[in-house]
Amino acid sequence: MFHKPKNPKHDTKDPSESKAAPESASTAPEVADPELSTEDTKTKELLAQLEQLKAEKQELNDKYMRLGADYANFQKRVPKQVADSVAYEKKTFLRSLLGSLDNFAHAINGADAAAKSPDAMQGWVSGIRMVHQHLLDALKAQGVEKIASVGKPFDPSMHEALTSRAEADKPDGIVLEEYQGGYSFQGQVLRPCKVIINKLPADPSAEETQDDTDGADAAGK
Repeated sequence: MFHKPKNPKHDTKDPSESKAAPESASTAPEVADPELSTEDTKTKELLAQLEQLKAEKQELNDKYMRLGADYANFQKRVPKQVADSVAYEKKTFLRSLLGSLDNFAHAINGADAAAKSPDAMQGWVSGIRMVHQHLLDALKAQGVEKIASVGKPFDPSMHEALTSRAEADKPDGIVLEEYQGGYSFQGQVLRPCKVIINKLPADPSAEETQDDTDGADAAGK
């Protein structure tokens, strides 16, 4: 029994089919590596943070430079402001004294006329007292006040005793007379008053009583 030979055309493979496999393999989509993608993301984040830190550093540096310049200007400005303020206060105080100086000049010019009659002399004395009061008011406006002394108990923080005398009708230790006035500035003593104080002698009867008591105690012993 004979078999029919096979057609060689059917046994031969198509060259195009053999070449198709490699081409299909080369065009297959690539799969991204998740680890590499994560590293790229982290790198980008770090670079962004670095740029932000650089910007913040530059901003802080600019603020520091401005602050240094402001402080340098402050150091230059404050002493000048203090000096200007002191000069202004001095001018204000001296200006307040000019009126009294003018009044003194008028009083000196009127001294000859005042000496010619008692009434003119009385007016002249009143004018001198007004000038004195004007000076006190000018000092008070600047915080300078006269310290009270006569009739007040002696206070060593405000009074300086030059001497003493005895006046029996007045309390012991009281200021009897003021030799030179004292002044305070904003509650602090600028110059103490120079005064005369009352110094009463010790009571003889009290001394005798004390002596008798001491003698009795000694005898009892």
